[in-house]
Amino acid sequence: MTTPTVQTAGTRRRWAGLAVLVLSVTLVAVDATVLSLALPSISETLSPSGTQLLWIGDSYSFVLAGLLVSMGALSDRIGRKKVLLLGSSAFGLASLLAAYSPGAGWLILARALLGVAGATIMPSTLSMIRSLFPDPRERATAIGVWGAGATAGAALGPLVGGILLEHFWWGSVFLLNLPVLSLLLVLGAWLLPESRDPKPGSWDLPSVLLSMAGVIGVVYAIKELAADGLTHWYVPAALVAGALALVAFVRRQLSLASPLLDVRLFGNPRFTAAVAGSLTALIGLSGVIFFMSQYLQLVRGYSPLRAGIAELPAFAGAVVGGLLTAWLARRTGARATLVGGLLVMGAGIALLGWAHQDSAYLLLGSSFLAVGTAEGVVYTLAADLVLGAAPAEKAGAASAVSETAYELGAALGIALVGSVVTAIYAGSLNFPAGTPAAAAERARESIGGAVEAAATLPGELGRPLLAQAEHAFVHGMNVAAVLAAGLLLLSAAAAWHLLRDRSGAAASPGDESDEPAAAPAASSGLAA
Repeated sequence: MTTPTVQTAGTRRRWAGLAVLVLSVTLVAVDATVLSLALPSISETLSPSGTQLLWIGDSYSFVLAGLLVSMGALSDRIGRKKVLLLGSSAFGLASLLAAYSPGAGWLILARALLGVAGATIMPSTLSMIRSLFPDPRERATAIGVWGAGATAGAALGPLVGGILLEHFWWGSVFLLNLPVLSLLLVLGAWLLPESRDPKPGSWDLPSVLLSMAGVIGVVYAIKELAADGLTHWYVPAALVAGALALVAFVRRQLSLASPLLDVRLFGNPRFTAAVAGSLTALIGLSGVIFFMSQYLQLVRGYSPLRAGIAELPAFAGAVVGGLLTAWLARRTGARATLVGGLLVMGAGIALLGWAHQDSAYLLLGSSFLAVGTAEGVVYTLAADLVLGAAPAEKAGAASAVSETAYELGAALGIALVGSVVTAIYAGSLNFPAGTPAAAAERARESIGGAVEAAATLPGELGRPLLAQAEHAFVHGMNVAAVLAAGLLLLSAAAAWHLLRDRSGAAASPGDESDEPAAAPAASSGLAA
């Protein structure tokens, strides 16, 4: 039987297929952040430790990041549509397990399984856009819509979670996936064409294992070092083992005739700048969502729904930013657009360095809007630059690099920013005289633990304890925001350097001279 091709697909069918792909990526992105507003409720119901709470947020992104390259290469080999539909089915089953998890350990496991399933969805969606839209200009619009869905999904997660938590228990944030997945499976089977690499080579299992071990080992070690330093011998051991696994992975890819990932793509400065920009932007976005969701509920006393509505400017900004990316890139060039997005995002996060317990919402809303809009621009442009750097038959593996940066950024944002907030919070917390040891220990674990501990104490102890906890948390949030903003500024400087004109010719105003001389023949749609 002949596989459907782009040539036989009409215009309406192509754009309807894009709608299915946007639905897929939005679902995965929502799942990465929807849990943030449920953390206080999970703390109350499952009583996780502070470390378990971080792992509940991290396990999804860690596993997803570790498997994306492998699953992207698998989709190139056995079919992107097939992998997308199988992964969507597995995502639904893992969502059921997460919704009804009886303890913190089960929830961490369920989130990890969601990461395995999500790893099959993310690279398939972007690589199928390459097949559906071969024309660069048309593909630019499609990637803009896709990017808006991805970034808006991450920003929309807290609002969706807030609406559900207003009426249902925390597990409902996972059950939301089931009707969406049912629609996705039906429409995807009908509308999406199959595509694959015509000469894929073998799926190298040692490369798969090295990739996963390297990513998870390094990210785990960074997370633990940020939280506890060198207090446990296995943390630096994990860092060394992960780094060695990544080195071995790169060496193996260079020696294979059909590598899992063509690491030579990183020799293209545009490709490298795009991946680095996407990574640091997601560190900023996920870090802000992680601590601001707790700040709004546990410090300012917002309900989950009100907290989700308060973060709505990030969602609106992400949609607008994603849709405007093609226009901005054509007017100012890819270099100015990417660097400008990183700078605006850094400035938006830096605003939170001056927030306090009762800051005016104008400060918070301005920060959310700047961060969301800039993330929409950076992520959409980065995805297009990455996709344009790879040959069409390797679109799945190249897309997986972009998605790996996305998920690593999400995981590192929670790990690094969350660990900074947690460490400063615990280190600056002072307890009023007479506070029971058990209540003090519970309060030191997290701001949620402090709220619960204060509720069990007499007013003359509970109120001062809660006030101290709020002050310590906000102090940690301020420091983390300034550090995250600094990271974005460094990333902007690196992107400006990597995307500089290498042709030696003077650039004329409005000219796309930021195209590196070594850029591949497959031009970027957004900067075309």
